[in-house]
Amino acid sequence: MSARFDLRRILMSLAAPALAIVVAVIVTSVILAVAGDPVGEVWSTILSVPRPRVVVSIINASIVYYISAIAVAIGFRMNLFNIGVDGQYRVAAFAAAVVAGQGWLPGFFNILLGLIVAMVAGGLWASIAGLLKVYRGVSEVISTIMLNSIATIGVAFLLRKVSLQVEGSNVTSTKPLPDDSRVPGMALIPGVSREVYGLLFLAIIVGVLYWFILGKTRFGFDLRATGRSESAAVASGVKVRRMVLTAMVLSGVVAGLVGMPLLFGQDYAYGDTFQPGLGFAGIAIALLGRNHPIGIIFAALLWGFLEQQSNGLQITAGVSDRLVLIIQGVIVLSVVIAYEVIRRANVRFEQRKVAQALAEQGSLSKEGAPA
Repeated sequence: MSARFDLRRILMSLAAPALAIVVAVIVTSVILAVAGDPVGEVWSTILSVPRPRVVVSIINASIVYYISAIAVAIGFRMNLFNIGVDGQYRVAAFAAAVVAGQGWLPGFFNILLGLIVAMVAGGLWASIAGLLKVYRGVSEVISTIMLNSIATIGVAFLLRKVSLQVEGSNVTSTKPLPDDSRVPGMALIPGVSREVYGLLFLAIIVGVLYWFILGKTRFGFDLRATGRSESAAVASGVKVRRMVLTAMVLSGVVAGLVGMPLLFGQDYAYGDTFQPGLGFAGIAIALLGRNHPIGIIFAALLWGFLEQQSNGLQITAGVSDRLVLIIQGVIVLSVVIAYEVIRRANVRFEQRKVAQALAEQGSLSKEGAPA
């Protein structure tokens, strides 16, 4: 009975993201048909087996997306909507690039210094929204959106102050990292020269710590309990204000690591071409992965797969690669609705199960009663 119940729970958990993907495929197909675009060619291109070089790109994109989604998920588990991951990782990546670019420490220690600076910068920037919520009651949604804009403008301003202009290029960037501070990639996919980010291990560590701290420690229990019911948390002795601020800072600390695979494994500097939008992608991936460290892995891989496979749409199907944005957007909308549908179905199932158990207990009581 227990095994059957666990299997049902697993199937119910998988039903929501699967339903969201199916709905996204149907809606996108309808849009393509109405626009007169070749539906079959579009899906055959997107769903084709990726080449080894594309596989590396999918994995690398997923590494970054995974860290971003974990940062968002920390807030979600606390019932905090941290939309500010995009601004937090920008501030953190810029700060880490400036400090690590000086090469004050040799090799590994300089990389470690850059990671620490990034975490501190991301945590401090997120703490602004946390303090505003705790002491002034400002919604973290509003404050983090505003902080995103401030971060974008502020980093752009500071970048001009410290940047180096490369001759023959319009790219503006910080001082490049020393050669011994660059993390080498890993040749995990045979047959291609491109390598998987060496900071893949950073994403693994982040995922394991997220699973352990939130699922196996008293702190994680208090954090989740506060997110579900502040009044119940207060009754059990949890200091809600401190927990809210701590959760927001932790989310920012992890957000600070989002750009590190790009900084230390690909770009080796922070510039005006540094990849944007990673924080917003993390929101969707965390929702799709249900804030679970394993679910987020599959959601990040799906996101990276869709993005990389869409690059050939213009050539093979004559459709803009921006179509993938429609697919991703529909997935996000569908997954929210699907989760609610599955949750209500689960509640109804539990209610019927309880009612059946009570009915059986009542019948047994009548049979055992003396005549």
